[in-house]
Amino acid sequence: MTALRRLRWSDPDFGERRAELCRRGAADRAADDPVEAAVRTILDDVRRRGDAAVRHHTEALDHRSPDPATGSYEIAAERWHAAARGVASDVARALERAAGRIAAFHRPQLPEPYEVERGALALRTVPLDRVGVYAPGGTARYPSSVLMAAVPARIAGVREIVLVTPDASAEVLLAARLGGVNRVFELGGAQAIAALAHGTETVPRVDKIVGPGNQWVAAAKRLVFGLVDIDSVAGPSEVMIAADGGADPRWIAADLLAQAEHDVEAHPVLVVTDERLVDRVEAELQAQLADLPRADIARAALSRHGAAVVVASVEDMVSLADDYAPEHLELLVAGAEKLASRVRHAGAVFVGPYSPEAAGDYLAGPNHVLPTAGSARWASPLGVYDFVKRVTVIHYRRDDLEAQWQDIARLARVEGLEAHARSVAARFASAEAAAALDEAGGPAGERADERGPRGDERGDEARRG
Repeated sequence: MTALRRLRWSDPDFGERRAELCRRGAADRAADDPVEAAVRTILDDVRRRGDAAVRHHTEALDHRSPDPATGSYEIAAERWHAAARGVASDVARALERAAGRIAAFHRPQLPEPYEVERGALALRTVPLDRVGVYAPGGTARYPSSVLMAAVPARIAGVREIVLVTPDASAEVLLAARLGGVNRVFELGGAQAIAALAHGTETVPRVDKIVGPGNQWVAAAKRLVFGLVDIDSVAGPSEVMIAADGGADPRWIAADLLAQAEHDVEAHPVLVVTDERLVDRVEAELQAQLADLPRADIARAALSRHGAAVVVASVEDMVSLADDYAPEHLELLVAGAEKLASRVRHAGAVFVGPYSPEAAGDYLAGPNHVLPTAGSARWASPLGVYDFVKRVTVIHYRRDDLEAQWQDIARLARVEGLEAHARSVAARFASAEAAAALDEAGGPAGERADERGPRGDERGDEARRG
């Protein structure tokens, strides 16, 4: 029997156990974490030796050599487009439909520029030049993740999208074509992230890296952040299902397993007001695991991180969901639509029995790259807005600055930055301006010395702009 760890609101230690459940996420990393140490070595090697290091680590870890004709791991465009045409027709149609729905949902996210004060102030949005998309291989293939990353990037206007993947299946290559990917490299692991972050003789340096991966990929993304941008350091996949006595236990079990089969570290959590439902769900889990291809992975996830929380009311369900801030939240309760409007912290909310989380993974249209490990408290799903940056423009005319310069000088002197004050006063070098300057604070010797704004000798620490 597959038994979920149970937390009951009536238990004396419920508050403590509830808090422990919500604290899941990236644990403090030990200074001697062997994965991070190994990833640092790979990153440094690729930074120093470029393609030679990429080849060394790929041959050692993935047993794959570059194309002998080019010395590169890049797949020629004609080759990957030809491979994409080999996808089964029904799967190809499904991917095409998914790409269309993802595009339809994301297109309205394109931000609009704006101007204020007769055009003196403006905010421009500029797409990133080049983005790297990572698509994992190994135990599962994710053409859907390629679409979820590439389609919004293309809508944003990114000039070049580069895909790296250790397993360039025909389905992944078709997704790349549908998503508007420009170049594909059959590379994986930390060395692929390093190549994108630093650039090599054959792999172009990118501005941002997005996409899921294993702990090596996650560590590499975390370590190159700052050199390039990243979407996030994703934790294990998770779902919280809030269900009342009217929910179908078969459907609940199926949705819990849909998350549990991702990875042994996945977090499948059930929240109920009637504990009898937990018993029925556990019986269904056992039955459905019997012929599940990834049953061993799912059982391990249920055993390690699965939980059933028994709360006193629907109000408590909402409270727990907001504290937990799940990646996916399913509401299988009466009045789910009204309840959904009250949820503040979740990556995606699935309302009612006919909105399973799997629909969001593939065809619904909203992005399935979602905040995990409680980061939904402040983070958002991947979107078009992640592939643009904002540039402010200040275009003062003489009368604009003339109306403001004295206040600018006053504020600069409050912060002990005399050169800032003089830089605006210099534009109005008249007797009247000098008198106004004196009124704004007097000569430098009277208001600011070389000791800086905190009365020490580190005035340069306060420099801004």
